[in-house]
Amino acid sequence: MAERYGNRSEAGRELVKYLDHYIGTSNLLVLGLPRGGVVVAYEIASLLDSDLDIFLVRKLGTPGEPELAMGAIAEGGIVQLNESVVKFLSISKETVEQVAEEQLAELRRRERMYRQGREPFDIRGKAVIVVDDGLATGATMKVALEAISRQNPERLIVAVPVGSPSTTREIRGKADDVICPLQPDNFTAVGAWYDEFDQTSDEEVIELLKKRREEQEGK
Repeated sequence: MAERYGNRSEAGRELVKYLDHYIGTSNLLVLGLPRGGVVVAYEIASLLDSDLDIFLVRKLGTPGEPELAMGAIAEGGIVQLNESVVKFLSISKETVEQVAEEQLAELRRRERMYRQGREPFDIRGKAVIVVDDGLATGATMKVALEAISRQNPERLIVAVPVGSPSTTREIRGKADDVICPLQPDNFTAVGAWYDEFDQTSDEEVIELLKKRREEQEGK
């Protein structure tokens, strides 16, 4: 098991070692959470020989401190709130709704940009592996799993290279299987466990989706 990762691509190749029993699964679908999760997901989809798609989730930042999540919103408009943050900061229902509307608009903009007119893959009846580059608070992963579950996958698997031990335990109750090889007790932030953790660009996401699609079409 790796003690840290060089970059997201390396992390994806390391994760596949724990997912090789899914090789040959005919109804397999890998979903990357943009943006960084798509880089990890591309490696997994390529090595498992599966389709690759995105599943869009946006953090709901608190007013004045957008990096502090009061919840998240996923495709389909599904919102999950961190009630303790909302209560502690006395955030009004109207403010939550306004932030959610803003992030839903951004989510839809990104969906148009990333998918470029293509329909998303049908999740119903699939063995779905949901991939991100790490788990910190788990806010985006939790809302993604809730939204994906509503589309009736046959099996729901989470695969992340690194995560907070407590968050990983929480996620285990929301999926059929959770793969997280690196769960350091001194976890501080996802990026601390990568040598390179530059922000993934929109262009890179689009290129990886296109590349995997062409690989599948060329088989």
